[in-house]
Amino acid sequence: LQLDDTVWAYLCSDDQRRQIRERGDDADELARIYARVLNKALEGKPDDLTIGLHVCRGNFRSTWISEGGYEPVAEVLFGTVNVDAFFLEYDNDRSGDFAPLRFVRPGKQQVVLGLITTKNGELENPDGVKARLEEAAKYVAKEQICLSPQCGFASTEEGNSLSEAQQWDKVRLVTQIASEVW
Repeated sequence: LQLDDTVWAYLCSDDQRRQIRERGDDADELARIYARVLNKALEGKPDDLTIGLHVCRGNFRSTWISEGGYEPVAEVLFGTVNVDAFFLEYDNDRSGDFAPLRFVRPGKQQVVLGLITTKNGELENPDGVKARLEEAAKYVAKEQICLSPQCGFASTEEGNSLSEAQQWDKVRLVTQIASEVW
């Protein structure tokens, strides 16, 4: 079961954190509350049910809603939220670096790195993607890392700025890189 959640991406954004402060709330306390709510919702799940959490940064007509690295929420999100996998958007600079992955619990969770954009049809350089996977492996074990597109190819019926053929090219690229790396 994949849960799509935009709240964590908002909590990564300096602008959104400023807005939270201006309305009198504490972004760090909100992160702890959100973690408790997710964990409460997942209590009693069947042992054979795998739960993934996609930290969605927006995907409407090739646009986005949030920017900022995962550092502000990393310790709470990766260290306390009881899911089996995190689907993280890392397709551009607005997602920050991989250092926050140091909080992923060793041997407990998968980290699915969305290094392939679904915002446009241009194919990523496979060597560049492999280099980024190696960089991420400095913070979390390579065996816990997976590769995927950063988000779905169409979050709404309007879709994104790429063709169906380009989407399949992206899927083939992910498969090719993954077979070479793992």
